[in-house]
Amino acid sequence: MLSKILYENENCKWIMLARDPQKKTNVIDTNEYAIIVNQEAILLDPGGIEIFPMVLTSISEILDVKSIKAYLCSHQDPDVMSSLQLWLGLTPNAKVYMSWLWAGFIAHFGGEYVKNFVTLPDEGLALDFNQRKFEFVPAHYCHSSGNFHFFDPEAKILFSGDMGAALVPLDYPTVVEDFKEHIKYMEKFHQRWMPSNTAKNKWVQRVRKLNPSLLCPQHGSVFAGENVQLFLDWLEDLEVGKAK
Repeated sequence: MLSKILYENENCKWIMLARDPQKKTNVIDTNEYAIIVNQEAILLDPGGIEIFPMVLTSISEILDVKSIKAYLCSHQDPDVMSSLQLWLGLTPNAKVYMSWLWAGFIAHFGGEYVKNFVTLPDEGLALDFNQRKFEFVPAHYCHSSGNFHFFDPEAKILFSGDMGAALVPLDYPTVVEDFKEHIKYMEKFHQRWMPSNTAKNKWVQRVRKLNPSLLCPQHGSVFAGENVQLFLDWLEDLEVGKAK
């Protein structure tokens, strides 16, 4: 599984895990993101149970698994967090952040760990993690009815869940190089999975105010520099929620 450092300074590092060559062909490819702050880590959308062994192996090569102190489950999908019980078995004191809407559903993936759940209000929440500030950013109906993204104001990095997701080949670059070429990998995904133009455009407006320099989706490739704005412009103009 590919491991790529997206950002690093003296006390914080963002690492992307992607392009699992050992996953089954009928399992959708996902990106996992580890944020290490002063030797302790947050894992964003730890992934599905099918890819747990590979993600665990890759994570173990870059940090002590016991240093993981928090997880974000951006929404309820199995590719996002069906491995949660396995992770909590290794890190039984770690907090799990999720929308209040999904706590009773996610409990089906490990009810004995409900005590670890931190439910987020619809308006989002600020997080102080090891003296570094982050934000849980509302992304409701993009595509889940209870959905949160994660922003690092200092690094200007936004974990964007399924917004910006693309179904790309295994050998595709981890950072978008040609935006126009990239559209073909993400257009149908957004048209079908995003149910509401109103919610989608509200998210775009919110993200424009954050002004991220990196936008990191759960599937596909990272948007950097001018491609962040190109993506937001493209998404704002896209008609979504139209099933055949």
